[in-house]
Amino acid sequence: MTASLTRRSRLAAAGALAAAGVLLLGACGDQTDDAGGDSGGSGGSESSNGAEETEEGGELFDLLPESIRNAGEIKVGSDIAYAPIEFIDENDEIAGIDPDIGAALGEVLGVDFVFENGTFDGLILGLNNGRHDVIMSAMTDTAERQQGVSEDAEGGADFVNYFQAGSAILVPADDPHGIESVADLCGLNVAAQQGTANEAVVEAAQESCDEAINPLINQVDSDSIAALQSGRADAVITDYPVALYNELTAGDGGLFKVVGEQIDAAPYGIAVAKDNPELRDALQAAVQEIIDNGTYAEILAEWNAEAGAIDEATVNAGE
Repeated sequence: MTASLTRRSRLAAAGALAAAGVLLLGACGDQTDDAGGDSGGSGGSESSNGAEETEEGGELFDLLPESIRNAGEIKVGSDIAYAPIEFIDENDEIAGIDPDIGAALGEVLGVDFVFENGTFDGLILGLNNGRHDVIMSAMTDTAERQQGVSEDAEGGADFVNYFQAGSAILVPADDPHGIESVADLCGLNVAAQQGTANEAVVEAAQESCDEAINPLINQVDSDSIAALQSGRADAVITDYPVALYNELTAGDGGLFKVVGEQIDAAPYGIAVAKDNPELRDALQAAVQEIIDNGTYAEILAEWNAEAGAIDEATVNAGE
């Protein structure tokens, strides 16, 4: 499925999802229940004016690799079920912060950003074998991913940083355990997504427990949320924007709440193959352009995500 998106306000879409009781949720990782196959959802993203209206031959367009300029598009690998970062909305279109930012970047670069669905832990492999030109999937920029040390980052990647977020604890609105921090997770059933920074938070918390945490590690984050809703999990560790989105929208805001402080905030990055510095540098310039022209702040405001805003587009700022 390929769909063309406009960068319209998505708050109405978020409300419709909540009203329908649809939990399209994730955790900085593989968030699709049907992820990985070519039959998964995919779509194109373009700005409200259309990226094609940007004059080709402009300064930023000229920074792009010749192959991208000739193709007229950037293929974006993404695990698309991670509201509000990226998800399929009630109109069966790709929506969210990443697609909207992609549309804005496409506008200033003069190419289309075409989002293609895939499993999170296979995205960097897909990047390095040429399936994707870049990755935008709420991917935390870490030194391990840069170097290809982590299991989900074979071959490594460079990261153009465009947002910042940490982990958060999501619990039932009537939490009987009084959870306020990771120190309160000992002895409880705690869900997180496999291969993510959130799983690492659970592992780190485990080291300080006298009574062990029972980790419920899921391939997709929506399973973690379902476990919390059913009572099988006492808490979920997920990305802060995702946790906040669920607090505000799930069950009309009555199912869950976020507790404690944001944990280990770190930059999200647009991943680019290490042998493609030309594309990396063009993207860095484009991210800085939408920050400077105000489009970036406008997009984050539409999604109530201003807390993750950055002032400067950096490269490989993760540690």
